[in-house]
Amino acid sequence: MSPSRASRPDLTYPGRYTHHEGIWPFPVPGLLTMHRRLPKSALLPETLVTQPDQLTGCLDHLARSPVLGFDTEFVGEDAYRPELCLVQVAAPDHLFVIDPFSCGPLNRFWEVMTDPARTVVVHAGREDVRLCFFAAGKPPAGVFDVQLAAGLVGFSYPIGYAGLVQELLGHRMSKGETLTDWRRRPLLPAQMRYAFDDVRHLLPVWRRLTERLRRANRLDWATEEFAGFIGKAIADETATERWRKVKGIGGLDRSGLAIVREVYGWRDGFARRVNRPPRMLLRDDLIVEIARRGPTSLNDLQSLRGLPRGEPEAILDAVHRAKALPPTELPDLEPRDNDPAHIVLLGNLLGVVLADLCARRKLAANLVASGQDLKAVVRATATGQATPDLPLTRGWRAGAILPELLAVLHGAHAVRVVKPNSSAPLAYFPVSAPGTTSPPTPDDVAGDPEPDDPTPGEPPSTDEL
Repeated sequence: MSPSRASRPDLTYPGRYTHHEGIWPFPVPGLLTMHRRLPKSALLPETLVTQPDQLTGCLDHLARSPVLGFDTEFVGEDAYRPELCLVQVAAPDHLFVIDPFSCGPLNRFWEVMTDPARTVVVHAGREDVRLCFFAAGKPPAGVFDVQLAAGLVGFSYPIGYAGLVQELLGHRMSKGETLTDWRRRPLLPAQMRYAFDDVRHLLPVWRRLTERLRRANRLDWATEEFAGFIGKAIADETATERWRKVKGIGGLDRSGLAIVREVYGWRDGFARRVNRPPRMLLRDDLIVEIARRGPTSLNDLQSLRGLPRGEPEAILDAVHRAKALPPTELPDLEPRDNDPAHIVLLGNLLGVVLADLCARRKLAANLVASGQDLKAVVRATATGQATPDLPLTRGWRAGAILPELLAVLHGAHAVRVVKPNSSAPLAYFPVSAPGTTSPPTPDDVAGDPEPDDPTPGEPPSTDEL
């Protein structure tokens, strides 16, 4: 029996099992085998939790850990809210996969995850945060999203989990179960391997990113970013104007928007009651068409195809409620983005400057500001208005990036190409008087010093091996 089969039992069996092999790959006849040591995270004990008594022991173990890696597998295509199918958790010394279908209520698990004394590490964890919010009424405490953190220390944003693990730890992951149906039981060995791997490297990645943030003096930036990320994830659930995301409402007047708002609200409540995705019950384009027609009777409404069976009366009631609103309660029109050419031009210029600054300072430019944010700043400057309230004008962005952009926009700094073959090819130097510029000094040409930080592709350190 090969070493791999001898030390790796059937993963569908509930209970604890431990990897003992430490060198990959195994000898293959006719090939020269290259041995390499696995990261410590690949050798952690693994437990599949399927019974209530196992869950108790698992939670006792997790409650002693100040930091946990967290991921979930869910199915959300045919329900109002995603159905939780699997929970994966990494403690510093153990990996757990919890089967919520058989191990009993997870109330205590959510208490562990929301303990304010704990750090919870996720990757692109919006849905994981939302699932915790649905179950516990609050998000996990101390969330650290490694995808966001990576964008603050020079990686592209958004970077995938496998790419981040390979860049930081030098370990290549297999991602072969992304389209699996996680509701089916028993779970196959390949599904279990995927589930454990999704949290296996979260804590080593967290340690390395935390160290980079510390050396770059950006830990506060990360904390701010994580708080905003959690706020957005929860706001998506509690926002009162989600109806404005319906496509095609741009040509409607205020009365039409009121109909969209009321019908959207009815659809959301109906979907919640029957536990189905809202758009499967009534498509967005039908909501917009109802708003355009403004039906006054069931005959008018039922001339449309695709209405949910047995619900036209409820939809018509929503339309009547919208029509009965006084003008002061109608929703405002969304401002249209019809900027003149010079606003677009200057927005593009700031985009170039932003890309250069972010390359120089090892930041992901699209994490710092969007093109719409840049145009909003240009628009306010051109019209003499106050600086708008945007992510770019708040927090660490307002202190580290916005002044450089405004210096160029206001004409206080000139821009010159000095290193065409560099990822940061521009130099900035002050304008000495209106209509004149001073030649760049060596310091100007060099630009801002880069943080004392390793490059994204550096080999893993020995403490991770």
